[in-house]
Amino acid sequence: MNKQKLFDYIDSHKEAMVATLCELISYPSYQQEAGEGAPFGKPVRDCLDKALEICESFGFKTKNYDGYVGTAEFTENDAVLGILGHLDVVPEGTGWTHEPFNAHVCDGKVFGRGSIDDKGPCVAVMYAMKALKDLGVPLKNGVRLILGTNEENGSGDLEHFEKVASMPKWLFTPDGNYPVINIEKGMIRGWFVREVTACNSAKKLLSFHSGKTINAVPELANATVCGVTEEEIKAAVSALNPMCEVNVTEAEDSLRIDVKGKSAHASTPALGDNALTCLLAILAEIDIGDEAADLLKNLSRIYPYNETDGLSAGLKMSDEVSGGLTMVLSVLDYDGKIIDGKLDIRFPVCSSVNEVSGILTQTLNGAGFNNVKAGGAEPHYVDSNSAFVKTLLGVYEDMTGEKGECIAIGGGTYVHHTEGGVAFGAEFPGEDNHMHGADEFMTIDSLLLNAKMFALAIYKVCNNEELE
Repeated sequence: MNKQKLFDYIDSHKEAMVATLCELISYPSYQQEAGEGAPFGKPVRDCLDKALEICESFGFKTKNYDGYVGTAEFTENDAVLGILGHLDVVPEGTGWTHEPFNAHVCDGKVFGRGSIDDKGPCVAVMYAMKALKDLGVPLKNGVRLILGTNEENGSGDLEHFEKVASMPKWLFTPDGNYPVINIEKGMIRGWFVREVTACNSAKKLLSFHSGKTINAVPELANATVCGVTEEEIKAAVSALNPMCEVNVTEAEDSLRIDVKGKSAHASTPALGDNALTCLLAILAEIDIGDEAADLLKNLSRIYPYNETDGLSAGLKMSDEVSGGLTMVLSVLDYDGKIIDGKLDIRFPVCSSVNEVSGILTQTLNGAGFNNVKAGGAEPHYVDSNSAFVKTLLGVYEDMTGEKGECIAIGGGTYVHHTEGGVAFGAEFPGEDNHMHGADEFMTIDSLLLNAKMFALAIYKVCNNEELE
Protein backbone atom coordinates (compact mmCIF):
# COMPACT_ATOMS: atom_id res chain seq x y z
CA MET A 1 0.00 0.00 0.00
CA ASN A 2 1.19 3.50 -0.86
CA LYS A 3 0.67 5.40 2.40
CA GLN A 4 1.46 8.78 0.89
CA LYS A 5 -1.14 8.30 -1.81
CA LEU A 6 -3.70 7.35 0.85
CA PHE A 7 -2.88 10.39 2.97
CA ASP A 8 -2.90 12.73 -0.04
CA TYR A 9 -6.37 11.47 -0.91
CA ILE A 10 -7.60 12.29 2.60
CA ASP A 11 -6.02 15.75 2.49
CA SER A 12 -7.70 16.41 -0.87
CA HIS A 13 -11.07 15.79 0.78
CA LYS A 14 -10.55 18.29 3.60
CA GLU A 15 -13.34 20.63 2.51
CA ALA A 16 -15.76 17.75 2.01
CA MET A 17 -14.95 16.34 5.46
CA VAL A 18 -15.56 19.71 7.12
CA ALA A 19 -18.84 20.10 5.23
CA THR A 20 -19.99 16.63 6.29
CA LEU A 21 -19.15 17.35 9.92
CA CYS A 22 -21.00 20.68 9.80
CA GLU A 23 -24.05 18.93 8.33
CA LEU A 24 -24.14 16.31 11.10
CA ILE A 25 -23.65 18.97 13.80
CA SER A 26 -26.81 20.72 12.55
CA TYR A 27 -28.94 17.93 14.09
CA PRO A 28 -29.68 18.57 17.82
CA SER A 29 -29.27 14.85 18.45
CA TYR A 30 -29.50 14.70 22.23
CA GLN A 31 -32.00 12.26 23.72
CA GLN A 32 -35.56 13.46 23.37
CA GLU A 33 -39.06 12.00 23.44
CA ALA A 34 -39.26 8.64 21.69
CA GLY A 35 -41.39 8.25 18.58
CA GLU A 36 -42.12 5.61 15.97
CA GLY A 37 -38.81 4.36 14.63
CA ALA A 38 -37.03 6.91 16.81
CA PRO A 39 -36.35 5.27 20.19
CA PHE A 40 -34.27 8.22 21.41
CA GLY A 41 -36.10 11.03 19.64
CA LYS A 42 -36.53 12.28 16.08
CA PRO A 43 -33.39 14.50 15.87
CA VAL A 44 -30.98 11.65 16.59
CA ARG A 45 -32.89 9.35 14.20
CA ASP A 46 -32.69 12.04 11.50
CA CYS A 47 -28.95 12.38 12.13
CA LEU A 48 -28.52 8.61 11.82
CA ASP A 49 -30.47 8.60 8.55
CA LYS A 50 -28.32 11.41 7.16
CA ALA A 51 -25.07 9.68 8.14
CA LEU A 52 -26.19 6.44 6.47
CA GLU A 53 -27.28 8.40 3.39
CA ILE A 54 -23.78 9.88 3.16
CA CYS A 55 -22.24 6.42 3.57
CA GLU A 56 -24.48 5.10 0.78
CA SER A 57 -23.28 7.94 -1.48
CA PHE A 58 -19.74 6.67 -0.86
CA GLY A 59 -20.77 3.26 -2.17
CA PHE A 60 -21.03 1.57 1.21
CA LYS A 61 -23.58 -1.07 2.04
CA THR A 62 -25.68 0.23 4.96
CA LYS A 63 -28.28 -1.11 7.36
CA ASN A 64 -30.52 0.61 9.88
CA TYR A 65 -31.37 -1.43 12.97
CA ASP A 66 -34.77 0.01 13.95
CA GLY A 67 -33.40 3.50 14.55
CA TYR A 68 -31.08 2.28 17.31
CA VAL A 69 -27.89 1.65 15.33
CA GLY A 70 -26.72 1.97 11.76
CA THR A 71 -23.89 0.11 10.03
CA ALA A 72 -21.81 0.73 6.92
CA GLU A 73 -19.23 -1.46 5.14
CA PHE A 74 -17.76 -1.69 1.66
CA THR A 75 -16.15 -5.11 1.23
CA GLU A 76 -17.68 -8.50 0.55
CA ASN A 77 -15.38 -10.07 3.15
CA ASP A 78 -16.69 -10.72 6.63
CA ALA A 79 -15.97 -7.83 8.95
CA VAL A 80 -13.35 -8.75 11.55
CA LEU A 81 -12.93 -5.11 12.62
CA GLY A 82 -15.71 -2.96 14.00
CA ILE A 83 -15.36 0.77 14.60
CA LEU A 84 -17.98 2.00 17.05
CA GLY A 85 -18.93 5.69 17.04
CA HIS A 86 -22.01 7.55 18.22
CA LEU A 87 -24.13 10.33 16.76
CA ASP A 88 -25.99 11.31 19.92
CA VAL A 89 -24.71 14.26 21.95
CA VAL A 90 -25.25 15.89 25.31
CA PRO A 91 -27.59 18.94 25.41
CA GLU A 92 -25.98 22.25 24.47
CA GLY A 93 -25.84 23.77 27.96
CA THR A 94 -24.92 27.43 28.40
CA GLY A 95 -22.01 29.79 27.78
CA TRP A 96 -21.59 29.33 24.02
CA THR A 97 -20.13 32.11 21.87
CA HIS A 98 -21.07 30.12 18.74
CA GLU A 99 -24.39 28.49 17.86
CA PRO A 100 -24.09 24.92 19.21
CA PHE A 101 -26.09 23.31 16.39
CA ASN A 102 -25.01 25.65 13.60
CA ALA A 103 -21.38 24.72 13.05
CA HIS A 104 -18.93 27.60 12.92
CA VAL A 105 -15.56 27.23 11.20
CA CYS A 106 -12.77 29.62 12.12
CA ASP A 107 -9.09 29.58 13.08
CA GLY A 108 -8.77 26.03 11.80
CA LYS A 109 -11.48 24.71 14.13
CA VAL A 110 -15.01 23.39 13.68
CA PHE A 111 -17.16 24.57 16.60
CA GLY A 112 -20.40 22.82 17.49
CA ARG A 113 -21.95 20.33 19.88
CA GLY A 114 -20.71 16.87 18.97
CA SER A 115 -17.71 18.08 16.96
CA ILE A 116 -15.27 16.02 19.05
CA ASP A 117 -17.82 13.78 20.83
CA ASP A 118 -18.39 11.93 18.60
CA LYS A 119 -19.50 13.26 15.21
CA GLY A 120 -16.06 14.48 14.12
CA PRO A 121 -14.43 11.10 14.80
CA CYS A 122 -17.31 9.36 12.97
CA VAL A 123 -16.70 11.57 9.93
CA ALA A 124 -12.99 10.74 10.10
CA VAL A 125 -13.83 7.01 10.00
CA MET A 126 -16.25 7.50 7.10
CA TYR A 127 -13.61 9.24 4.98
CA ALA A 128 -10.89 6.78 6.02
CA MET A 129 -13.08 3.98 4.69
CA LYS A 130 -13.90 5.99 1.55
CA ALA A 131 -10.20 6.54 0.87
CA LEU A 132 -9.43 2.83 1.15
CA LYS A 133 -12.38 1.94 -1.09
CA ASP A 134 -11.80 4.55 -3.79
CA LEU A 135 -8.08 3.78 -4.02
CA GLY A 136 -8.74 0.05 -4.19
CA VAL A 137 -6.51 -0.74 -1.22
CA PRO A 138 -6.74 -4.53 -0.71
CA LEU A 139 -8.22 -5.73 2.59
CA LYS A 140 -8.07 -9.44 3.37
CA ASN A 141 -10.84 -9.03 5.94
CA GLY A 142 -13.71 -6.59 6.18
CA VAL A 143 -14.40 -3.53 8.33
CA ARG A 144 -17.74 -2.27 9.61
CA LEU A 145 -18.58 1.21 10.87
CA ILE A 146 -21.18 0.98 13.64
CA LEU A 147 -23.06 4.21 14.37
CA GLY A 148 -24.90 4.32 17.69
CA THR A 149 -27.45 6.79 19.03
CA ASN A 150 -27.52 6.43 22.84
CA GLU A 151 -23.95 6.48 24.17
CA GLU A 152 -24.59 9.52 26.35
CA ASN A 153 -27.59 7.99 28.12
CA GLY A 154 -26.87 4.38 28.95
CA SER A 155 -26.10 2.68 25.60
CA GLY A 156 -29.58 1.25 25.17
CA ASP A 157 -28.81 1.32 21.45
CA LEU A 158 -26.13 -1.36 21.80
CA GLU A 159 -28.36 -3.43 24.05
CA HIS A 160 -30.87 -3.63 21.19
CA PHE A 161 -28.20 -4.10 18.51
CA GLU A 162 -26.58 -7.06 20.23
CA LYS A 163 -29.96 -8.82 20.42
CA VAL A 164 -30.37 -8.74 16.63
CA ALA A 165 -26.76 -8.66 15.38
CA SER A 166 -23.24 -9.46 16.51
CA MET A 167 -20.15 -7.34 16.96
CA PRO A 168 -17.07 -8.06 14.85
CA LYS A 169 -14.28 -9.97 16.53
CA TRP A 170 -12.14 -6.85 17.05
CA LEU A 171 -13.58 -3.52 18.05
CA PHE A 172 -12.34 -0.02 18.79
CA THR A 173 -14.16 3.22 19.47
CA PRO A 174 -12.88 6.70 18.58
CA ASP A 175 -14.66 7.92 21.71
CA GLY A 176 -11.68 8.36 24.02
CA ASN A 177 -8.02 9.22 23.87
CA TYR A 178 -4.85 8.13 22.16
CA PRO A 179 -2.74 6.05 22.32
CA VAL A 180 -5.06 3.20 23.46
CA ILE A 181 -7.40 2.95 26.44
CA ASN A 182 -7.42 -0.72 27.40
CA ILE A 183 -8.58 -0.44 31.01
CA GLU A 184 -11.68 1.25 32.36
CA LYS A 185 -12.27 1.06 36.08
CA GLY A 186 -15.41 -0.46 37.49
CA MET A 187 -18.14 1.97 38.47
CA ILE A 188 -20.65 1.95 41.31
CA ARG A 189 -23.49 4.37 41.92
CA GLY A 190 -24.73 4.33 45.52
CA TRP A 191 -27.86 5.78 47.10
CA PHE A 192 -28.86 6.02 50.74
CA VAL A 193 -31.82 7.52 52.58
CA ARG A 194 -32.82 8.02 56.20
CA GLU A 195 -35.94 9.47 57.81
CA VAL A 196 -35.16 11.85 60.66
CA THR A 197 -37.20 12.39 63.80
CA ALA A 198 -38.49 15.95 64.10
CA CYS A 199 -36.47 18.06 66.51
CA ASN A 200 -38.03 20.66 68.79
CA SER A 201 -34.71 21.94 70.10
CA ALA A 202 -33.81 25.57 69.58
CA LYS A 203 -30.46 24.47 68.15
CA LYS A 204 -30.89 22.37 65.03
CA LEU A 205 -30.13 21.77 61.37
CA LEU A 206 -33.02 22.93 59.19
CA SER A 207 -31.81 21.96 55.71
CA PHE A 208 -28.85 20.84 53.61
CA HIS A 209 -28.56 20.83 49.82
CA SER A 210 -25.66 20.04 47.51
CA GLY A 211 -25.12 18.47 44.12
CA LYS A 212 -27.39 17.64 41.21
CA THR A 213 -25.31 15.19 39.19
CA ILE A 214 -24.13 11.88 40.62
CA ASN A 215 -21.01 11.69 38.45
CA ALA A 216 -19.58 15.11 39.30
CA VAL A 217 -17.83 16.76 42.24
CA PRO A 218 -20.42 19.24 43.58
CA GLU A 219 -19.39 22.88 43.24
CA LEU A 220 -22.05 24.39 45.53
CA ALA A 221 -23.54 23.48 48.91
CA ASN A 222 -25.75 25.24 51.42
CA ALA A 223 -27.20 24.55 54.87
CA THR A 224 -29.55 26.44 57.15
CA VAL A 225 -29.16 26.22 60.93
CA CYS A 226 -30.86 27.84 63.89
CA GLY A 227 -29.63 28.38 67.43
CA VAL A 228 -26.06 28.69 66.15
CA THR A 229 -24.06 31.90 66.16
CA GLU A 230 -22.08 33.31 63.28
CA GLU A 231 -19.00 33.19 65.52
CA GLU A 232 -19.40 29.42 65.96
CA ILE A 233 -19.58 28.97 62.20
CA LYS A 234 -16.54 31.17 61.58
CA ALA A 235 -14.58 29.26 64.22
CA ALA A 236 -15.47 25.99 62.49
CA VAL A 237 -14.36 27.37 59.11
CA SER A 238 -11.12 28.63 60.64
CA ALA A 239 -10.41 25.20 62.16
CA LEU A 240 -10.98 23.50 58.80
CA ASN A 241 -9.18 26.16 56.72
CA PRO A 242 -10.77 24.96 53.45
CA MET A 243 -9.91 26.00 49.90
CA CYS A 244 -13.65 26.46 49.33
CA GLU A 245 -15.24 29.89 49.63
CA VAL A 246 -17.63 30.10 52.60
CA ASN A 247 -20.26 32.78 53.21
CA VAL A 248 -22.75 33.17 56.07
CA THR A 249 -25.96 35.19 55.72
CA GLU A 250 -28.83 35.88 58.07
CA ALA A 251 -32.27 34.46 57.37
CA GLU A 252 -35.42 34.63 59.48
CA ASP A 253 -34.43 33.22 62.91
CA SER A 254 -31.63 31.26 61.26
CA LEU A 255 -28.28 31.43 59.45
CA ARG A 256 -27.53 30.13 55.98
CA ILE A 257 -24.08 28.79 55.14
CA ASP A 258 -23.10 28.81 51.45
CA VAL A 259 -20.01 27.00 50.19
CA LYS A 260 -18.49 27.31 46.73
CA GLY A 261 -15.88 24.79 45.60
CA LYS A 262 -14.83 23.53 42.19
CA SER A 263 -16.57 20.99 40.00
CA ALA A 264 -14.81 18.06 38.33
CA HIS A 265 -15.77 14.76 36.77
CA ALA A 266 -16.26 11.94 39.26
CA SER A 267 -13.54 9.92 37.54
CA THR A 268 -10.97 12.61 38.47
CA PRO A 269 -12.24 13.99 41.80
CA ALA A 270 -8.83 15.26 42.92
CA LEU A 271 -9.15 17.94 40.23
CA GLY A 272 -12.15 19.42 42.05
CA ASP A 273 -12.92 20.91 45.46
CA ASN A 274 -15.95 19.21 46.98
CA ALA A 275 -18.31 21.83 48.43
CA LEU A 276 -20.54 19.10 49.90
CA THR A 277 -17.90 17.43 52.05
CA CYS A 278 -16.49 20.84 52.97
CA LEU A 279 -19.86 21.90 54.39
CA LEU A 280 -20.24 18.58 56.20
CA ALA A 281 -16.85 19.14 57.82
CA ILE A 282 -17.84 22.65 58.92
CA LEU A 283 -21.08 21.41 60.49
CA ALA A 284 -19.20 18.57 62.21
CA GLU A 285 -17.12 21.18 64.06
CA ILE A 286 -20.27 22.80 65.51
CA ASP A 287 -22.09 21.29 68.48
CA ILE A 288 -25.62 21.24 67.07
CA GLY A 289 -26.69 17.93 68.58
CA ASP A 290 -29.96 17.06 66.85
CA GLU A 291 -30.39 13.74 65.02
CA ALA A 292 -29.91 15.16 61.53
CA ALA A 293 -26.70 16.98 62.49
CA ASP A 294 -25.36 13.83 64.18
CA LEU A 295 -26.04 11.76 61.07
CA LEU A 296 -24.28 14.31 58.87
CA LYS A 297 -21.36 14.29 61.31
CA ASN A 298 -21.16 10.52 60.76
CA LEU A 299 -21.07 11.11 57.01
CA SER A 300 -18.26 13.62 57.44
CA ARG A 301 -16.31 11.01 59.37
CA ILE A 302 -16.46 8.47 56.53
CA TYR A 303 -16.31 11.04 53.70
CA PRO A 304 -13.85 13.67 54.97
CA TYR A 305 -13.19 16.89 53.12
CA ASN A 306 -10.38 16.56 50.55
CA GLU A 307 -10.32 12.74 50.71
CA THR A 308 -11.06 11.00 47.42
CA ASP A 309 -9.45 7.55 47.84
CA GLY A 310 -12.11 5.95 50.09
CA LEU A 311 -9.70 5.46 53.01
CA SER A 312 -12.10 6.49 55.79
CA ALA A 313 -14.89 4.41 54.28
CA GLY A 314 -12.71 1.29 54.30
CA LEU A 315 -12.45 1.28 50.51
CA LYS A 316 -8.90 2.32 49.72
CA MET A 317 -7.47 -0.12 47.18
CA SER A 318 -5.31 -0.09 44.07
CA ASP A 319 -3.43 -2.26 41.61
CA GLU A 320 -0.54 -1.74 39.24
CA VAL A 321 -2.51 -1.81 35.98
CA SER A 322 -5.48 0.42 36.80
CA GLY A 323 -4.44 2.54 39.78
CA GLY A 324 -6.47 3.45 42.84
CA LEU A 325 -10.12 3.64 43.78
CA THR A 326 -11.76 7.07 43.76
CA MET A 327 -14.96 8.08 45.51
CA VAL A 328 -17.18 11.16 45.45
CA LEU A 329 -20.07 11.97 47.76
CA SER A 330 -21.84 13.96 45.08
CA VAL A 331 -25.46 14.63 46.10
CA LEU A 332 -26.95 15.24 49.54
CA ASP A 333 -30.32 16.72 50.49
CA TYR A 334 -32.09 17.20 53.81
CA ASP A 335 -35.46 18.94 54.01
CA GLY A 336 -36.10 18.60 57.73
CA LYS A 337 -37.57 15.12 57.35
CA ILE A 338 -35.40 12.95 55.09
CA ILE A 339 -31.67 12.73 54.36
CA ASP A 340 -31.09 11.56 50.80
CA GLY A 341 -27.59 11.03 49.39
CA LYS A 342 -25.83 9.72 46.29
CA LEU A 343 -22.23 8.81 45.57
CA ASP A 344 -19.97 7.68 42.74
CA ILE A 345 -17.14 5.14 43.04
CA ARG A 346 -14.58 4.11 40.41
CA PHE A 347 -12.68 0.98 41.43
CA PRO A 348 -9.65 -0.92 40.04
CA VAL A 349 -9.68 -4.24 38.21
CA CYS A 350 -8.49 -6.09 41.32
CA SER A 351 -11.97 -5.73 42.87
CA SER A 352 -15.61 -6.29 41.94
CA VAL A 353 -19.03 -4.69 42.21
CA ASN A 354 -20.02 -7.14 44.96
CA GLU A 355 -16.93 -6.49 47.06
CA VAL A 356 -17.09 -2.70 46.85
CA SER A 357 -20.87 -2.58 47.28
CA GLY A 358 -20.62 -4.80 50.34
CA ILE A 359 -18.04 -2.59 52.06
CA LEU A 360 -19.98 0.54 51.10
CA THR A 361 -23.22 -0.81 52.54
CA GLN A 362 -21.56 -1.96 55.75
CA THR A 363 -19.89 1.42 56.25
CA LEU A 364 -23.09 3.38 55.67
CA ASN A 365 -25.03 1.03 57.96
CA GLY A 366 -22.50 1.79 60.66
CA ALA A 367 -23.07 5.50 60.13
CA GLY A 368 -26.80 5.14 60.71
CA PHE A 369 -28.04 4.66 57.16
CA ASN A 370 -29.75 1.28 56.76
CA ASN A 371 -31.56 1.96 53.49
CA VAL A 372 -28.67 1.62 51.04
CA LYS A 373 -28.73 0.64 47.38
CA ALA A 374 -25.69 0.19 45.16
CA GLY A 375 -24.95 -1.25 41.75
CA GLY A 376 -22.84 -0.68 38.70
CA ALA A 377 -20.47 -2.12 36.15
CA GLU A 378 -17.45 -4.36 36.52
CA PRO A 379 -14.05 -3.11 35.29
CA HIS A 380 -13.24 -3.44 31.60
CA TYR A 381 -9.82 -4.89 30.78
CA VAL A 382 -8.10 -5.88 27.54
CA ASP A 383 -4.60 -7.34 27.58
CA SER A 384 -2.04 -4.74 26.50
CA ASN A 385 0.03 -7.52 24.93
CA SER A 386 -2.70 -8.70 22.57
CA ALA A 387 -1.93 -8.55 18.86
CA PHE A 388 -4.89 -6.19 18.35
CA VAL A 389 -3.72 -3.65 20.92
CA LYS A 390 -0.13 -3.87 19.72
CA THR A 391 -1.28 -3.20 16.15
CA LEU A 392 -3.12 -0.05 17.19
CA LEU A 393 -0.19 1.14 19.29
CA GLY A 394 2.06 0.58 16.29
CA VAL A 395 -0.17 2.80 14.16
CA TYR A 396 -0.02 5.54 16.79
CA GLU A 397 3.78 5.36 16.93
CA ASP A 398 4.04 5.33 13.15
CA MET A 399 1.81 8.38 12.75
CA THR A 400 3.00 10.51 15.67
CA GLY A 401 6.57 9.45 16.35
CA GLU A 402 5.61 9.17 20.01
CA LYS A 403 5.82 6.09 22.23
CA GLY A 404 2.56 4.15 22.15
CA GLU A 405 1.47 3.02 25.61
CA CYS A 406 -1.83 1.79 26.99
CA ILE A 407 -3.66 3.93 29.52
CA ALA A 408 -6.25 3.23 32.19
CA ILE A 409 -9.09 5.61 33.00
CA GLY A 410 -11.70 6.03 35.70
CA GLY A 411 -14.37 7.02 33.18
CA GLY A 412 -16.12 4.76 30.72
CA THR A 413 -16.02 4.72 26.93
CA TYR A 414 -18.50 3.30 24.45
CA VAL A 415 -16.87 -0.17 24.59
CA HIS A 416 -17.06 -0.60 28.37
CA HIS A 417 -19.61 -3.44 28.10
CA THR A 418 -18.17 -4.97 24.93
CA GLU A 419 -15.67 -7.78 25.41
CA GLY A 420 -12.31 -7.07 23.83
CA GLY A 421 -13.11 -3.49 22.82
CA VAL A 422 -10.67 -0.62 23.32
CA ALA A 423 -10.69 3.13 22.75
CA PHE A 424 -8.38 4.42 20.00
CA GLY A 425 -8.64 8.20 19.67
CA ALA A 426 -9.92 10.65 18.92
CA GLU A 427 -8.31 13.13 21.34
CA PHE A 428 -4.52 13.40 21.36
CA PRO A 429 -2.51 13.82 24.58
CA GLY A 430 -2.74 17.37 25.90
CA GLU A 431 -5.77 18.34 23.83
CA ASP A 432 -8.73 20.17 25.35
CA ASN A 433 -11.62 20.30 22.91
CA HIS A 434 -14.20 21.51 25.48
CA MET A 435 -15.96 18.16 25.31
CA HIS A 436 -19.44 18.42 26.89
CA GLY A 437 -18.75 22.13 27.49
CA ALA A 438 -19.44 25.43 25.76
CA ASP A 439 -17.74 26.00 22.39
CA GLU A 440 -16.84 22.35 21.87
CA PHE A 441 -14.62 22.03 18.82
CA MET A 442 -12.40 19.79 16.72
CA THR A 443 -9.45 21.18 14.80
CA ILE A 444 -9.41 20.49 11.08
CA ASP A 445 -5.84 19.22 11.39
CA SER A 446 -7.00 16.71 14.01
CA LEU A 447 -9.92 15.66 11.81
CA LEU A 448 -7.52 14.88 8.96
CA LEU A 449 -4.93 13.18 11.17
CA ASN A 450 -7.60 10.99 12.75
CA ALA A 451 -8.83 9.93 9.31
CA LYS A 452 -5.29 8.94 8.33
CA MET A 453 -4.75 7.02 11.56
CA PHE A 454 -8.05 5.18 11.17
CA ALA A 455 -7.28 4.33 7.54
CA LEU A 456 -3.91 2.91 8.52
CA ALA A 457 -5.42 1.04 11.47
CA ILE A 458 -8.08 -0.52 9.22
CA TYR A 459 -5.42 -1.62 6.74
CA LYS A 460 -3.14 -3.07 9.42
CA VAL A 461 -5.85 -4.92 11.35
CA CYS A 462 -7.73 -6.27 8.35
CA ASN A 463 -4.55 -7.63 6.78
CA ASN A 464 -3.06 -9.10 9.96
CA GLU A 465 -3.19 -12.90 9.85
CA GLU A 466 -2.99 -13.02 13.68
CA LEU A 467 -6.30 -11.15 13.87
CA GLU A 468 -8.41 -13.25 11.51
